[in-house]
Amino acid sequence: MKAFMDRDFLLSTETARHLYHDFAVPMPIIDFHCHLSPQEIFEDRQFENITQVWLGGDHYKWRLMRSAGVDEKYVTGDASDREKFQKWAETLGLAAGNPLYHWSHLELRNYFGYEGALNGDTAETVWQLCNKKLKTLSARQLIVNSKVKALCTTDDPADSLEWHKKIAEDKSFGVKVLPSYRPDKAMGIEKADYLDYLKRLGEIGSFVQLAEVLKARLAFFVENGCRVSDHGMESVPYAPAAAEQIEAIFQKRLAGELPTDREAKQFKTALLLELGREYHRLGVVMQLHFGVIRDNSHRVFRALGPDAGIDSIGDQPSIKDLAAFLGALDDTGELPKTILYSLNPNDNAALVTVMGAFQTGEAVGKVQHGSAWWFNDHKQGMLEQLTTLAADGYLAGFVGMLTDSRSFLSYARHEYFRRILCELLGSWVENGEYPNDDKALRTIVEGISVKNAETYFNL
Repeated sequence: MKAFMDRDFLLSTETARHLYHDFAVPMPIIDFHCHLSPQEIFEDRQFENITQVWLGGDHYKWRLMRSAGVDEKYVTGDASDREKFQKWAETLGLAAGNPLYHWSHLELRNYFGYEGALNGDTAETVWQLCNKKLKTLSARQLIVNSKVKALCTTDDPADSLEWHKKIAEDKSFGVKVLPSYRPDKAMGIEKADYLDYLKRLGEIGSFVQLAEVLKARLAFFVENGCRVSDHGMESVPYAPAAAEQIEAIFQKRLAGELPTDREAKQFKTALLLELGREYHRLGVVMQLHFGVIRDNSHRVFRALGPDAGIDSIGDQPSIKDLAAFLGALDDTGELPKTILYSLNPNDNAALVTVMGAFQTGEAVGKVQHGSAWWFNDHKQGMLEQLTTLAADGYLAGFVGMLTDSRSFLSYARHEYFRRILCELLGSWVENGEYPNDDKALRTIVEGISVKNAETYFNL
């Protein structure tokens, strides 16, 4: 029997252990998609206790606690931080097979030196240990201790980027904190608050003007270090329409009338094509996240708003539209570097084969299959993403892992991913499926860990 999450956790062969400890461990981190607060980074937030840094805003944990029958009072309600931590510890203690179990214990070991197992009985010991350590750990220290070289936050086009500017001016902090361009609200023409959002962008009276304003904001983001955009959607739209039709749809919305589903899809197609061309012109990577159904529980949404742990995997047809959308940009030579993420794991093979149709000599893996996302970033999901990419694509060119998190402790997920990657590669070597070529293996492991991302995002 192996020891619980020891030094060789998830590494079952000598080759896997060699690849991980000698090649992966020394590599720093580039976190090219996260939801950390740039204000908290600039102000170097100090957390009063482990609940604040661990449970605040973490809908992964909220969802698991609700599944364990924990009352909302102890999830997002008015219970004390100590009470919430207790309920989380009791929940986690029985969460066998859930990636949160592994992530949480990696975080406890890496940041707080706790080698045991968290459960209801050990909660008080862990509470005291972590809170004592947090007195000497701040947001910036957690980032630096994780060997992060650069991270990309998620920011609305209307954002002033005030905190990014202040961080860039602070020469005492050597980590690059770069904005990402996330124009979802500008795309959401069907939303009830759409006209209110447009006012944040300025006086906009036409679709052409909207596109120009968004392009101007993108240029401003690029001036402040932006290397990547991000779009979250149920499915990638493709319903081309004449410019006159798009303008009529936009004017209809300005007049207060909601568009039909078809009109919304035509509008989104037109705007996404405009932005895609601009990403190509400015050298900005385009990330497309899709395959999700958001805010399933209207009851919880009314109480807590978005990102409350009530989303799910979707099964909307999207691959044909995705291929047509990428093809439209490719036809004119204006397809930017693009990373595709579907929340539905059934899309893995389709995404890898679609992206293979649009590769060019502009970059290694110009179009990427993004790492296993959200409900898939567990051991099995990561293995499926990696093996599908290897089988139908080019694994060595993969840009690797990201946190997609609001927690400053989430960098342990990179360790989890690297262990799984090295176990997979090691198994191929041990089985005689790939040669025991140290030079080639080092190139693959170091590339996927950080070097490919460094090149891909021009960092």
